[in-house]
Amino acid sequence: MGHKLVSSWFHLSSSVPLSYVQPPESRPAATAFAASGKAIPVVDLGGHDRAETLMQILRASEEYGFFQVTNHGVSHELMEDTLNIFKEFHAMPAEEKISESSRDPNGSCKLYTSREINNEGCIQFWRDTLRQFCPPSGEFMEFWPQKPARYREVVEKYTQELRELGFKILEMLCEGLGLDPRYCCGGLSESPLLLAHHYPPCPEPSLTLGLPKHRDPTLVTILLQDKDINALQVFKDGEWISVEPIPYAFVVNIGLLLQIISNGRLVGAEHRVVTNSSAMRTTVTYFIRPIKEEIIEPAKGLIRCGACPIYGSITFEEFFTINMNKGPGTEPELLLYSSHVESKTTI
Repeated sequence: MGHKLVSSWFHLSSSVPLSYVQPPESRPAATAFAASGKAIPVVDLGGHDRAETLMQILRASEEYGFFQVTNHGVSHELMEDTLNIFKEFHAMPAEEKISESSRDPNGSCKLYTSREINNEGCIQFWRDTLRQFCPPSGEFMEFWPQKPARYREVVEKYTQELRELGFKILEMLCEGLGLDPRYCCGGLSESPLLLAHHYPPCPEPSLTLGLPKHRDPTLVTILLQDKDINALQVFKDGEWISVEPIPYAFVVNIGLLLQIISNGRLVGAEHRVVTNSSAMRTTVTYFIRPIKEEIIEPAKGLIRCGACPIYGSITFEEFFTINMNKGPGTEPELLLYSSHVESKTTI
């Protein structure tokens, strides 16, 4: 696998291999960028007016599905240590990276390139990814990499603090929706996942992407990104909006699962990652996700208020299978699934 990692061969190529070239309509230059100075909202979590903070988060989640948070309680030192530990990991020799991430035969920790499931003939994406499960129980930690030094120590502390931050954000969102603030605790958030993406410099960034246009299959996603590399873009009103890096801020986005739970009130926004020709970029993404048996459906508290359900009930395992197979077509499939459920109920 080592020779397939983008980080192993990108410097040997002066052009993007054909398998990485996006179709014309998907290339970065083929779509409009926001020229009006639009930017996703920034929310200060350290403010003294909790009601105002809650409303800012709710409004951003309804209008953009994205926002950045500052004064969030995670130390600058831990953020830097975490980003640096993953940069060090991706800088190790390919054989060592593969060895360190292959301890679990069931794949709870895994290093892969482009996409987790690579079907022959699929267009590739310009990145390498380290994936690891990080449930609060500590299960799977024995399979995490032991190199670089302090890897497990740093990543364990980071995932614990991101769990607390995620709950804080989810509680405010649920309260803003009129639900019990702890609605998303328990099975809906007990299977978090960490991805460390690594994007090497690309010789022809106008032809390829680091990540395609997609919605996250999560409740909420929390992203730590480099402070000086602009690559993440959000799709809104027919335009791509760049998410300008803010030092020591986290980028938060609503996942498709929370869109379903909110019955469409919150936006699981589409987003993508572009490449650049001059600098490597590393990001650390914390996904708040349910256990596989958990039922995903519009919250009954919202339906009782008179709204008609847009989506039907589905387990997270079923949802994830649809998402893996359909990708960007997941949401229409779920709406279709809802109509099947209703017709069966009528019969």
